[in-house]
Order: sequence, then C-alpha cells, then structure tokens
Amino acid sequence: MPILAAFIVPHPPLIVSEVGRGSEKEVQKTIDSYREVARQIADLHPHTIIISSPHAPMYRDCFHVSQGDGAKGSFADFRAPQVTFDERYDSELAKLITNLAGNKGISTISGDGRDGQLDHGTMVPLYFFEKEYKDFDIVRIGLSGLPLDTHFKFGKVIKKAVEYTGRRVVYVASGDLSHKLQAYGPYGYSEQGPVYDEKLMEVCSRGALGELKEFDEELCEKAAECGHRSFVIMSGALSGTKVRAEALSHEDVTGVGYGVCTFYPQAEDPYVKLARMTVEQYAKTGKVPDVPKGLPDEMINTAAGAFVSIHKGGELRGCIGTIGPTEPNLAQEIINNAVSASSRDPRFDPITEDELSQLEINVDVLGEPELIHSMDELDVKRYGVIVSCGFKRGLLLPDLEGVDSVGQQVDIARRKGGIRQDEPLTLHRFEVIRHK
Repeated sequence: MPILAAFIVPHPPLIVSEVGRGSEKEVQKTIDSYREVARQIADLHPHTIIISSPHAPMYRDCFHVSQGDGAKGSFADFRAPQVTFDERYDSELAKLITNLAGNKGISTISGDGRDGQLDHGTMVPLYFFEKEYKDFDIVRIGLSGLPLDTHFKFGKVIKKAVEYTGRRVVYVASGDLSHKLQAYGPYGYSEQGPVYDEKLMEVCSRGALGELKEFDEELCEKAAECGHRSFVIMSGALSGTKVRAEALSHEDVTGVGYGVCTFYPQAEDPYVKLARMTVEQYAKTGKVPDVPKGLPDEMINTAAGAFVSIHKGGELRGCIGTIGPTEPNLAQEIINNAVSASSRDPRFDPITEDELSQLEINVDVLGEPELIHSMDELDVKRYGVIVSCGFKRGLLLPDLEGVDSVGQQVDIARRKGGIRQDEPLTLHRFEVIRHK
C-alpha cells in the first residue's frame, strides 16, 4: 500500500500551550493549521506515522533510523515537564528501511542520542496528533549532511519499504523554514530568508515536490532554514506520484517561517500516465515503448490529434503535437508526441534522466477543426486556433497562461506559422480535452 498522505509541519515548542503560556496566540494560524492536519491524520487511521526531524540524531554521512521498542520524552527542557510522551516504534518497518537503504548503498545508523529521548522536532507534531488520534506506531528519521539528492533517494527507499509492508502510513516532514525573516527575530534578517520561504511555499502549493531537491544549497544555508532536508526525504517518499497539494498557512511573525502543507497522492490520469511513462523510458533508454495493455478503450479505439506539453519549475520544457491523427489510435499518438516533446522540440535540449522527477506533463486531445469566418467566433479559454496561409500554418492551444485576448492568440499562432501581418488568414477553431 502506498503512503496515504504527507504533511509539512513546523516544530516551535512555543505553539504547545503548556510551553507558550499564552504567547502561542501570536501564531494562531499555524496552530489552527496544525489542528486541521491532526484531524486529517485521524480520519486516515494510519498504523504508522513516519516523522523526519532535524532535531533527531544527525550524522554527516548517514541517516538515523530509530529502532527498538519505543522511546519517551517530555517538554521539561521548555519548562513544561508535565507534557510527556511514551511512543511505540514500528520496528519492522524501521528495520526494512535500513535493510533496503543498505542495498542502495545508503548508510543508516540506529543508535539514539540523548539516551533515546525524543526530540522536540518529533514531539511537537505528536502533541497535536495525539489530541485527535492515539493508536499508532512511529518511525523516527534523522537527517544527514549528505547532498539533497541523497535525501531524495533515501525517501524513495522509505516509499518502497512502506509499499512492501502494506502498512497504512502517513509521512510527516517536521521542519521550520527560514530563521532569518525579521530583524527582531532570534537570528536577525537575511534577504535570502523571504526568498527561500516564498519559493518553498510556491513549489509546495503546486505539488511540484521533485523541485525541492533542486534548491540551491547556498540559498538554504543563507536563509538558515531548518527543515529542507526533511522535506526532500518526504518528496522522495512521494516520488512518481501525482499529489493534490494544499498550503494551509505560512507565518513569519516571530522571525522564523512556519509553513503547514498537505499532500495527498492522486491516481494519475491514464493519458498523462502514458505520456510520462514514455518520457521516462525514452530518457533512460532511448527506446520508444510499445502501447501497454490495460489502457481505456477510447485510447485504443479512437484516433485524434494530440499535444504533449512538458513543464519544469512552471516553465515550458517541451511541447509537440499533431493537429489531426497520424497514428491508428490515440495511445500511439501520445507515445510519439511524448517522445518528440521530450527530445525533438527545437527550442530545448532533450530532457535528461535527472530531470524526470521535476516534470509536469499535460496531454491535450484535439477535437475536429472547424472553419470559421471571423475572429469574433473565437474564445481564448474555450477554443484553440489554427491560422493558415497557403502551405504555412500555425496553431495555438486554448486556455494558455499569459494569452488573454483573441488578438494575442491569433498573433502568436501567426508568428508560429511564419505568416506575415499583411498575408491573408484562413481560420479554424477547435476544442480540446485537457488531461493533467
């Protein structure tokens, strides 16, 4: 069974009411978001919660995975000794993670620092979760000094281990954002602080989690972020999965960024899944895949033109398509155009294997073009346009970001077709079904 959901949460002890003693109200939005995450986790009824924490034991060249029967902790270091924890470890899952990591050449260690006491990066999330739901085990993960890409690969190991056990599991990436957002904050101000927070929240809002491992590590360091490696492990644990993402809140009133985000795996549209599989196989092997079995009937029994559009970091990375069918069915049309979009778009270099986790792919299936006699019959949101003059022809899909008027739409299509302003146009419009 795949991971049920994942969450990014902060861990300031301040938001524990017994610690904050009233001062926690200054970050009430964060507390409200935390309570919402706790309710969502309770609704999922997980057997195990995996928590990666920057304050769990951390090593330069390996990852900590807590093992044994369990661990205890309290907020005694934060003047609230009455708030205690007695947690049960999922030792089977923890051992499987360490074994699979070793098979991938990723080093782990299981010995706890602080005599096995839980850290506050783990306890703050548990404080909120256990008010809504108590019957779960935990796996506690520590970060490392290894590159972001290795954290991503470690997350993929966790994903595989979860799927192997069949456990109902949620992943919680504990971590604060920049610690340098305000001059009055405990770490002062750096201009990189707000830049990091804005970028992190934007990427998470789009659910483009593969981009997290591509962050500039110098930016992360200058922003004095706390949780980025935790977030990257989470992104690896969700790799290859389209997610429904929601940013619940972001606050910086203390000078430290507190972000709360939710991520739910979604079944990928079969059109997009086929295009993604094609791009991945071609980037890895240089081979065009055959049409797989088990596709919906309409992909096998229908022929139509289709465009495959690939974006990376919100920017176009390739787009190739066909106005009408050139293959006996839609599946083969998509496969051919996915190969072309990823490797033959003259505006871009071919997509490489290390980019695959960062790609967003759409498939547009074109309806039959309809001859029209005036631009008044166009609508940039509903219709795409084909402009032609003799043998020259240009096409633009509908509902594109930054294309807001019919005149703009026709002008771009004209330029794409190499048609001069003084040349007469023949106009066709078409509708699309967009798969994303």
